[in-house]
Amino acid sequence: MTNIITIAGEEILPGQEKTIMLSMPRLYDWTPLAMPVHVIRGKLDGPTVCLTAAVHGDELNGTEIIRRILKKKLKKNLKGTIIAIPVVNIYGFLNQDRYLMDRRDLNRSFPGSKKGSLASRLAHLISTEIISKSNYCIDLHTGSLHRSNFPQIRADMDNPIVKELADAFNVPVALHAKLRDGSMRQHADDKHIPFLLYEAGESLRLDELCIKTGVNGILGVLNKIGMLEGKMPAIKTITTSYSRTSSWVRAQCSGIFRPCKKLGGHVKKGELLAYIGNPTDTVENKLFSPINGIIIGKNNLPMVHEGAALFNIAEFTQLAKVEAQIEVMKDSHGPV
Repeated sequence: MTNIITIAGEEILPGQEKTIMLSMPRLYDWTPLAMPVHVIRGKLDGPTVCLTAAVHGDELNGTEIIRRILKKKLKKNLKGTIIAIPVVNIYGFLNQDRYLMDRRDLNRSFPGSKKGSLASRLAHLISTEIISKSNYCIDLHTGSLHRSNFPQIRADMDNPIVKELADAFNVPVALHAKLRDGSMRQHADDKHIPFLLYEAGESLRLDELCIKTGVNGILGVLNKIGMLEGKMPAIKTITTSYSRTSSWVRAQCSGIFRPCKKLGGHVKKGELLAYIGNPTDTVENKLFSPINGIIIGKNNLPMVHEGAALFNIAEFTQLAKVEAQIEVMKDSHGPV
């Protein structure tokens, strides 16, 4: 029989929908663990798209995005296959922690090894059972602890296929991002699998704007590659602007951080970004923007040390164009 997808020894035929429990190493108290993998196959041939979230266990927006994609019951109008994993790093998810119990970063452990560390073994499992069977990958992330990211795509914009997918994801901001050693994205690139990384929100928090934008983006990509036919879910089109340069603006002194600009806001070179005050007297230092751009990442802690990363600014020349599309996104997907 042809056109069978096999994951963890289970066969999934065209027209079938299954949840496969991918066995993982037990906890030290011998509690068994398994990673739920949802496989949705249309009756007609088409690509296989892998959706992953919570590769960092405390990044929750992606988990909710995938849950809402699954609720849409796409199988009837689907050409091809969706492999969706709401929680990849089960261990970190249980501990509300970015990392695995061995303090390794799963997203620096690919392609992994069957006999390596816990992180390496988990990366190997994902590489062999999931990525190897995919034609496209979309990985969903948030900012790290106490940092928020504005909804954005990070990808290799020099790859024309990837750039088309980034356009279809319908976010106002996309960054040309270099590959990082050991990342899932690098492994997929080595296998010539087009890969998008969606960044939006803060760890351990759910953000409705980020979630709705992510759901819309995935539907846009599925539509772009011909996987949705018939009556499709509504997809809001947003024009994407691209930046090849982004910079973290760091604290030049320690103290109390009082931002003057919000996430997603535009700034011009030399514009005031924040004050950093001495907590024990009245001395204040001002922080200024080194470039024209959009704030795509921001520190959320008021107490900062010298050198702390406070604002991530993506450089753009046509700020008005980006701002207009940011407003379209907020109007379309903002909280109700």
